[in-house]
Amino acid sequence: MPRVAAVDCGTNSIRLLVADTDPAQGELKDLERRMEIVRLGQGVDRTGRLAPEALERTFAACRDYARAIEEHGARHVRFVATSASRDAENRDEFVRGVVDILGAEPEVITGDEEAQLSFTGATRELAGRPDLDKPYLVVDIGGGSTEFVVGDDSVRAARSVDIGCVRLTERHGISGPVTAGLRAAMRADVSAALDEVERSVPLAHARTLVGLAGTVTTVAGIALGLDAYDSAAIHHSRVPREQIAEIVERLLASTHEERAAIPVMHPGRVDVIAAGALILLVIMERTGAAEVVVSEHDILDGIAWSVS
Repeated sequence: MPRVAAVDCGTNSIRLLVADTDPAQGELKDLERRMEIVRLGQGVDRTGRLAPEALERTFAACRDYARAIEEHGARHVRFVATSASRDAENRDEFVRGVVDILGAEPEVITGDEEAQLSFTGATRELAGRPDLDKPYLVVDIGGGSTEFVVGDDSVRAARSVDIGCVRLTERHGISGPVTAGLRAAMRADVSAALDEVERSVPLAHARTLVGLAGTVTTVAGIALGLDAYDSAAIHHSRVPREQIAEIVERLLASTHEERAAIPVMHPGRVDVIAAGALILLVIMERTGAAEVVVSEHDILDGIAWSVS
């Protein structure tokens, strides 16, 4: 079983998976999963550049990950970088830093490549589930962008749009309770992005909505009433749209302190969770999805499979 290391560096977080892969059985055996909120995309929407402090936070996490990869003896390493580094004028500085630390050059992939990796990671283990109809719509709500993929056993269509929890929060200056005017403006942004998506991705044809990444898993943890974050309980949970709407209303009406007090809330998501949850709700309204199937497996797993 090949031992691989996958790194997913997004706008808000950087994550590591070290795993043994078994392609014959379609299984990944996790040895280590880690996540750090580094906010690499801090200010990118406004300045077009990666901030020095954001780069240093990211490089510090990379140093920790390099030690873990060496300890586990992973033979193959793939580092994928997404929206923030794709948009930044000074992305070469980011690339040089990662190569110096990890010895692997980060691949600044396109949004469509990101979407296909997310689809593979999320759906490979759903094969044979009679309770989940195909085709799937896999939605990966990130910090700077959101990926949409429709497929069954393979990808039919994919699109990435520049709407994510960090980008939407920064664009509208969200901090405390969100006013009616801001809510309408945020919804309009998300709706415009979905108009773009529908030009190439048949959202209405999907039968099962699969939601990925920290916004969706955090909302699922809230829906389940967990006292602490529990990935095993969250993975493949199914949350109805009516409950999503209730949680969105709660988050939009909450202060920063009230959001921070939610047991499953990671400190790095407190200020962006309301925007992310609203993105999820607008997607469900547009597609008519009655529920979202929540997956803890996503682009990180897809990256691991790609080098197995």
